[in-house]
Amino acid sequence: MTADINELRRRMDGALKSLHQEFGGLRTGRANASLLEHIQVDAYGSMVPLNQVSNISVPEPRLLAVQVWDKAVVKSVEKAINVAGLGVNAVADGQLVRVPIPELSQERRVELTKIAGKYAEGGKVAIRNIRRDGMEALKKMEKDGDISKDEHKKREGDIQKLTDEFIKKIDEALAVKDKEIMGH
Repeated sequence: MTADINELRRRMDGALKSLHQEFGGLRTGRANASLLEHIQVDAYGSMVPLNQVSNISVPEPRLLAVQVWDKAVVKSVEKAINVAGLGVNAVADGQLVRVPIPELSQERRVELTKIAGKYAEGGKVAIRNIRRDGMEALKKMEKDGDISKDEHKKREGDIQKLTDEFIKKIDEALAVKDKEIMGH
């Protein structure tokens, strides 16, 4: 536990980066390699990230191409993509797995904005937990006589400002993602 504002900022940045990765996994109707990044493939007797057995490219706006390096893993890659719940149908063609990105229905778009909202709420919870850690560290520092009551109040204000800044960044990221999903 620390009340160091730079350390708290670093941790909040990490929470925001994590949210951006989660957003990257949400399909928006356009092909994006990050859609497949979280997929785990059963290869050589263990689960490995897709990018450790293949190269993902975007040859067309609505097509992902997964170039699998080892023929023995192609079927596992195809299956892993198809069961990942992305609403896509991967098809193997030799060592290339094609993943056409279908148009999103309005219903599916609304569903995806709800998922994005849940991800954003999770990000806010992470930010608030980091804030709580900082606040608790300040209380302990004042109790131990390391800082004065005034210093405690000042630093508490700094931590709150930092928290507000990151909550705002999450709200802004969600607004951008929602627009992307809804096709506006």
